[in-house]
Amino acid sequence: MCIAQLASVRCGTPSNVVRNIRDRCTDANVAFTSNVSAPTRHLSVRRGMSTNSTIEWTETTWNPTTGCDRISPGCDNCYALALAKRLKAMGSAKYQVDGDPRTSGPGFGVMVHPSAIDEPLKWRTPRKVFVNSMSDIAHVRVGTEDVARIWAVMALTSRHQYQVLTKRPKRLAKMLLDPAFAALVAQEATNIIERTPPHLGRWRLDLGGDRVAGDSGVGDTWAAKETADGMLWSLPWPLPNVWVGTSIELDEYCWRADVLRTIPAAVRFLSCEPLLGPLPSLDLTGIDWLIVGGESGANSRPLNMHWVRDLRDRRGDTALFFKQVGGLTPKAGGRLLDGRTWDEYPVIDREEVHV
Repeated sequence: MCIAQLASVRCGTPSNVVRNIRDRCTDANVAFTSNVSAPTRHLSVRRGMSTNSTIEWTETTWNPTTGCDRISPGCDNCYALALAKRLKAMGSAKYQVDGDPRTSGPGFGVMVHPSAIDEPLKWRTPRKVFVNSMSDIAHVRVGTEDVARIWAVMALTSRHQYQVLTKRPKRLAKMLLDPAFAALVAQEATNIIERTPPHLGRWRLDLGGDRVAGDSGVGDTWAAKETADGMLWSLPWPLPNVWVGTSIELDEYCWRADVLRTIPAAVRFLSCEPLLGPLPSLDLTGIDWLIVGGESGANSRPLNMHWVRDLRDRRGDTALFFKQVGGLTPKAGGRLLDGRTWDEYPVIDREEVHV
């Protein structure tokens, strides 16, 4: 049963399917409401905010953009595409623009949501944040200026660790390797600092652990200088709190890891989920974190555990996170690999980032 096909979930629906729907909705900023005394279970939209995530390797999802287009076999059963159709029918404002029916679908047109970009500035408690669980930040229809503003917000909230995942590493590499893009991020960060009065929330800005005091303080690893247009803040590059990753599902896409190695980042990671075949060509040199998992859903393709063992056995110093075996629901096959879970994370050292 696909989320996109559900008008409502009857009480007689198997509990594992209900849990699957609930989990997917949580990661799209949608509240799942269950009333056991009512004839149906239903979904309600949680507008204008991000949420705690059920994705095992993160804590919060943040969707400043939504929508995407399928570009490789790992996208064939995209949960976000199916969920966007459902959210459009529910009236969610973020999902009212349709994408190209050949590669996308109802409610899944690429959109940038300016009001959502500033959300992390309001979060006091440090957390791991998965950026764009319902989109791809490197999609060609997400403008460079929009990406720079998103990067500026991440720069100003170093209390959080951001996990940026893309299937389009070439475009992301082009931006992050361009000094002009870094300068644009600095200007966007300066704009945010200037429009944030000290008495109305300057606490939201966090520069490497040192909060800005008026416009006179200098945060850790930041610098400020006077220009003809006023104060300009310059930030550390690459950002020490941003992890950059790419997805690889089949051996023919291992080139994405080669591109990832060129990207300046505090942590470089791979998401091999859904893993659809062995990856004999995958070079894990310079990769800090490896996420592996099987596909879930009604049309899920089976995971061969030998593919997973091969990656585990030749990962070297790369941390391994085995997310799921997969099946009808994310939890159907469990999370065990050879009798144990693998929940490793990379060790973060802000003094050493990949340049």
